[in-house]
Amino acid sequence: MEITEVRVKLTGNSADRLQAFCSITFDDCFVIRDLKVIEGANGPFVAMPSRKLTFHCEKCNFKNHLRSSYCNKCGAQLKQVDVDRDQEGRVKLYADIAHPINSVCRELIQSCVIKAYQQEVDQSDQPGYVSRYDEDYAPETHEELLDAETASDEKPEAVVQDTGSEHNFVQPAEPEPRPPHTLESTPTPDKTTEVPLETAEENDFGADIF
Repeated sequence: MEITEVRVKLTGNSADRLQAFCSITFDDCFVIRDLKVIEGANGPFVAMPSRKLTFHCEKCNFKNHLRSSYCNKCGAQLKQVDVDRDQEGRVKLYADIAHPINSVCRELIQSCVIKAYQQEVDQSDQPGYVSRYDEDYAPETHEELLDAETASDEKPEAVVQDTGSEHNFVQPAEPEPRPPHTLESTPTPDKTTEVPLETAEENDFGADIF
């Protein structure tokens, strides 16, 4: 696995601990967004994308963030729930969406992102600087999807299959099913009308044989 691209978006507020947002691409095929570069006591470090932890209101079952005193939907007062704490005793209010599971991967991401962040800070002082963070990763993909949708709307033509001895013409499927035949289209004989049978005297077939 290799990190093939890192994009950085600076926050522009040097007084805030949050210095930048980042996105990383693995092997030119998988992107993780919303990594954060945070200024710590020992220098900048990388925080993985996360979400706020929630719990349900007992009255309306609406999701509310931890440490909320009142429900954001019905306004009922919420009971405080027990929350997990990290190794340093701090309350865990966020859960990582994506994160490395070993130190090797963590150090790889940390070094690549911090290096790209420092380069982005240097480039931000140059005239005409524009961040690439919000650019689309694969603009040609949208055109391919539109071409595929347009092709699927066109009616297919008849296909000729060569079986060696003769050509078989394959009729394409109808875009809409044909309506079923009704009984009115095929006249039925009237059962009330009886056809008279011929008598033996009137039917002289084979009379001169013997």
